[in-house]
Amino acid sequence: MSDSSNKITYFLAGASIGALVALLFAPKSGRELRSDISDATRRGIEYTTENAKALGEKASHLYTSGYEKTSELYALGKEKAAHLLDSGRGLLDEQRERVTAAIEAGKQAYREKKAEALALDRKETAEGEPTL
Repeated sequence: MSDSSNKITYFLAGASIGALVALLFAPKSGRELRSDISDATRRGIEYTTENAKALGEKASHLYTSGYEKTSELYALGKEKAAHLLDSGRGLLDEQRERVTAAIEAGKQAYREKKAEALALDRKETAEGEPTL
């Protein structure tokens, strides 16, 4: 329970007790006293009902407001997470392409050097020089 609802409860209890004590010590006939007690009780119930409705409306408004703000923050967080995920995927794809290109360049350089070595070996064999 919130602090303000506790204050309202204590206020109502104190007002009811005060009204009852005032009525009991007032010099009135039994019928008048019962009527006054009935009126005070009815006013207390009406006051409590009105405040309970107002408190319920306020709680409903706070719930709705909190739900809307939470939904907005969730949507914003989801959007940012998706953006970060897409950015990460893009960077990963770029790095994968770079590594693939580097591997292919290394393979091509190896093939070229191997072809050069084979050509040199054939040339030396054809000339009759000993190979190392």
